[in-house]
Amino acid sequence: MTDSARASFVREKPDTHSKALRINLDHRRYGTFAEIGAGQEVVRWFFRVGGAAGTVAKSMSAYDMTVSDAIYGPCERYVSRPRLEAMLEHEQKLNVDRLMDKRGDSTAFFTFADTVSAKSYKGGNRDCHGWLGVRYQLYPRDQDSEIIIHVRLLDSENLLQQEALGIVGVNLLYGAFYHHHEPEVLVESLLDNLSTSRIEIDMIEFAGIGFRMVDNRVMSLKLVQLGLSKAAMFDASGKVLQPSEFFYKKNILLERGSFRPVTHVNLDMLRCAREKFSAELPSEERDQIVTVTELTMNNLQQTNTNTSYSDFLARADILAACGMTTLISDYFEYYRMASFLTQHSSKRVALVMGIPSLKDLFDPKYYTHLDGGILESFGRLFKFDLKLYIYPYFNREDGALVTLDNFRVDHELRNLFKYLMDRGVMVPLDNYMEEYLHIFSREVLQLIAKGSRTWEDMVPPPVAKLIKERSLLGYSKAPGK
Repeated sequence: MTDSARASFVREKPDTHSKALRINLDHRRYGTFAEIGAGQEVVRWFFRVGGAAGTVAKSMSAYDMTVSDAIYGPCERYVSRPRLEAMLEHEQKLNVDRLMDKRGDSTAFFTFADTVSAKSYKGGNRDCHGWLGVRYQLYPRDQDSEIIIHVRLLDSENLLQQEALGIVGVNLLYGAFYHHHEPEVLVESLLDNLSTSRIEIDMIEFAGIGFRMVDNRVMSLKLVQLGLSKAAMFDASGKVLQPSEFFYKKNILLERGSFRPVTHVNLDMLRCAREKFSAELPSEERDQIVTVTELTMNNLQQTNTNTSYSDFLARADILAACGMTTLISDYFEYYRMASFLTQHSSKRVALVMGIPSLKDLFDPKYYTHLDGGILESFGRLFKFDLKLYIYPYFNREDGALVTLDNFRVDHELRNLFKYLMDRGVMVPLDNYMEEYLHIFSREVLQLIAKGSRTWEDMVPPPVAKLIKERSLLGYSKAPGK
């Protein structure tokens, strides 16, 4: 399909009733629903619309923890990915063992499972979220395929959260059965009959034979582009991460940048900040620091081109070559990123930035949308005992080294700057490698495009190797090489 045809194509969006009924009337589909927490809200739809006897082999819910452990094995946390995966594994195996001989030639078996923490009857500020997944055969006697998602329930009432859970569960099953050949359409369809004010989907992962060609990072970026999620995370192997699981009980150190490409400076910034950060933590927590590199993706909100995806994924690959975990978000303002991080961890959060980024941080033009302007932005930024570690900048125009100690802000912001310095929330990095200060990413990028070899000494060896092997960031191999 051409880009123009795709733009004019309007996808049909059946209501939840129609989706559940179509599945019930599909004689190929037969399986189990296993739901823990918030009621059996997904299978309820299939009983409600009629014809469920042709679809539901079993419906169950093991609410009691002892009973749940007896069925699926012990688990540290019940609303977690390991618990969901144990449910999918156990129930799908039972489907095959019990039903294959009788109807395996004509039936594609499936297991839908969820484990959810919704707003409780007693109230409180519990985290309302859940893991949902489907493990299924695309065709009779096929190997299993699988889709797992993590959702946040944003409604303020329990009944509304249950309703949203039921709808997104039906959407997931419907997408798995009828949009599996178009994963991007499947991702988009998860929001059918819902809105981003009711539910957030901050992780999705495809696996198995039916999705062997799917790049899960692209699907995660699609979530952000559609507004279903605010961020996508990948580890150094390219595996998609769920923020709450990754940040659980961890201290967080984050560096934001363009990373086009990663240079020695980027890694030195993280090393310097980690040394300072670690020294401020209790000794028992110093091995509980996770370092994250972050890219903002505002421009992906305005475009749907493969070029944009490729650019972000190339940079993620370069960061992965350095062993880095990468976060790609639509948080332009630092205070919004800080809020995101503190939402997912009860431990300390720190950001490392260079002098140019600090200059932007103190520029009032970025905060005109806030009633309190720059004062409100700093109030939000440092609300949760956050620290900023500031890396120096070599000014080639006058040969001066700009540090936090000699950094200058506009006259009207001097008292604010002094207040933050006195509080100790901004810390200068004096443990830097002086020989790296002359390296600037934009110049490295220009040297790559020009075909110069001098750029290779400005980046870590794994980065140079990857750029040359894959011809990234404008690199062109010379003829015969």
